[in-house]
Amino acid sequence: MALLLGRLAGAAAHHWKRSLLLVLLALVALAGLASAGGGFTDDFGTPGTESQQAYDLLSERFPAQSGDTATIVFSVQDGTLRDGDRPAAIADAVKTIAGQPHVTAAADPLSIEGQVSQDGRIAFTTVQYDQPAMDLGKEPGEALETASEITQRAGIETDRNGQIVDQAEQTTAPVGELIGLAVAIIVLALVFRSAAAMLLTLVSAGIALAGGLMLLAFGTRFADFPSFAPTLGVMLGMGAGIDYALLIVGRYREQLAAGDSVRDAARVANTTAGTSVIAAGAIVVVAIAGLLATGIPFVGRMGVGSAIVVASVAVGAVTVLPVLMGAFAKRLRPRKLEHVAPSPRFAAWGRRIVARPWLAAGLGTLVLVLLAAPFASLRLGQPDDGNDRASSTTRQAYDSLAKGFGPGFNGPLVLAASVPQGGAAALDRVQKAVAADPGVAAVSKPRFNEARDAATLSVVPATSPQDERTTELVERLRDTVIPRAVDGSAVAVHVGGATATFQDLADKIASRLPIFIALVIGLSLLLLMAVFRSLWVPLVSAAFNVLSIAAAYGVVVAVFQWGWGAGLLGLDGEVPIVSFVPLFMFAILFGLSMDYNVFLQSRIREEYHRGLGPKESVVVGLSRVGRIILAAGAIMTAVFLGFASDPDVVVKTIGVGLASAILIDVLVVRMVVAPAVMALLGDRAWGLPGWLDRVLPSISLEGEEPARAEEELVTA
Repeated sequence: MALLLGRLAGAAAHHWKRSLLLVLLALVALAGLASAGGGFTDDFGTPGTESQQAYDLLSERFPAQSGDTATIVFSVQDGTLRDGDRPAAIADAVKTIAGQPHVTAAADPLSIEGQVSQDGRIAFTTVQYDQPAMDLGKEPGEALETASEITQRAGIETDRNGQIVDQAEQTTAPVGELIGLAVAIIVLALVFRSAAAMLLTLVSAGIALAGGLMLLAFGTRFADFPSFAPTLGVMLGMGAGIDYALLIVGRYREQLAAGDSVRDAARVANTTAGTSVIAAGAIVVVAIAGLLATGIPFVGRMGVGSAIVVASVAVGAVTVLPVLMGAFAKRLRPRKLEHVAPSPRFAAWGRRIVARPWLAAGLGTLVLVLLAAPFASLRLGQPDDGNDRASSTTRQAYDSLAKGFGPGFNGPLVLAASVPQGGAAALDRVQKAVAADPGVAAVSKPRFNEARDAATLSVVPATSPQDERTTELVERLRDTVIPRAVDGSAVAVHVGGATATFQDLADKIASRLPIFIALVIGLSLLLLMAVFRSLWVPLVSAAFNVLSIAAAYGVVVAVFQWGWGAGLLGLDGEVPIVSFVPLFMFAILFGLSMDYNVFLQSRIREEYHRGLGPKESVVVGLSRVGRIILAAGAIMTAVFLGFASDPDVVVKTIGVGLASAILIDVLVVRMVVAPAVMALLGDRAWGLPGWLDRVLPSISLEGEEPARAEEELVTA
């Protein structure tokens, strides 16, 4: 593979004009394919769970409720909502809302029992739409805000929440991307001391990222990728693409400074750094695509979508980048040799590490363990509007509903029942049994569909959606209360709703997590063994990767659950961690951490096979790529941290988690622990049992036998 990459790069750099034309034609073709895509869809179904059965029943037999909803909350501080001209203002607002496009139901709350608080100061109406919020866009939510001005002019505080409102408040400004791009420009300029090298890196990464996103868009023709897939793809693709280009361009400029021609420099850069990029990218793809093993369709599709983008930026780094290196050849040659020479500072740091490897490894491990300590307090749950800023309309609506109707009102459970002929009596027993449970605040009467073969009941828990007692209520209803009530009848009742759905999702993930982790680590180990021809390096790398991920989990728990610095992220109070976030983080971080591991270990291995001793190869390798790894980590951290500005708390959590993990991995694992462990392993680091060596495929990082490599690869 390395020889092929080298020849490809040499030809692309030498004949860059015709190669550039091929790149442009490929982009045009990808744009055409992207236009034929089917669009992104949000299907968060979890097959095999009771909440999914409830959803399927509602979709099939209550089609009018197939769309999303919004809740409008009216409140006053003095008097009641029935005083003066307030009822007329509410009626006028509701009538206006009912006439808006896609609205199928909206009723005056003052005329409906149970929709006005006991003190008469708070009321709500539910607005039903005929389509999901994602399909409707921002217009319905913005129209609700306009209609709310009618009651606000009458002195009635009017707030809104629900999926329709959330969709309207989604920002389209690429804040995270712009922050990451700005930091990347600064870091690349400092590393390369060359505007041309900086622009080359960014442009090549941008082209590869665009190609990946277009492939993802085309993929929607064959699979239902979630709408969040492009966001996650940009988050990963931008950081990985810049990192991959940074490594290759850095090696290319080394070879130019050593006197190589443009063609030979491109060949050597792709043969060495390019092969490392492909190996690193393959591990990221394996880790992220491994989410398919969870058995949860939307999680697996999210992983595959991200893997498509990462694979594209890795391939783009070894194909598009050599073309641009040929085009910008004259401007890429370093003006001063020290710009590409081994870093004296990193060499000095490496000597300190290898001089006391046990101390360095011990202190580094201690730091990781301390950072991981909060992970023991991890609480999975589902953030809701109660975690928004106190000044937001969604949070005020949430607080008003909790104040007027109880803490469980914001997370009602939905009982979906299949009712054969003569089953109404059993349904009455269900209502009474559920109402008698101490964890239930209220239960609605059964509401039948037109065919009267299905019914729904709304259950308001006595506790909030994030309260552990609400989770216990769901389990109790499913295990004992409802089965006893329907015993002897043909009525089937399923407990659904948002709270039950996320509980089922958490349980499903927990049951498949060991399989997923074993699959990701196992495949990554095999790939690393094949690449490095080593047993100990992959094993140690995997162990410290897992520890650094645990440290990142600890940071996430401290920030979101414990609230350390949460105010800086626009959050008020504690926020539970969504069940699939740790799963995503593990897949992404295990892969990305291996990126930096491959970058460092491949250079150490290269120096070792050139005749340096184990400790000397660590020092020289660190002096060669330490600066690159540190710069790449800074860029990746900035890209991820930029997404902490996203209004979606799930995106915030992933952004902060990934940013902290990369920072920990680069500063602690790659700069301290890994060099120390390599020094401790000595010559054993690059040994592989004979039987395993014969079984594993050979993937040479240098592309040639050591003797031949000595003749053709130029040592800078």
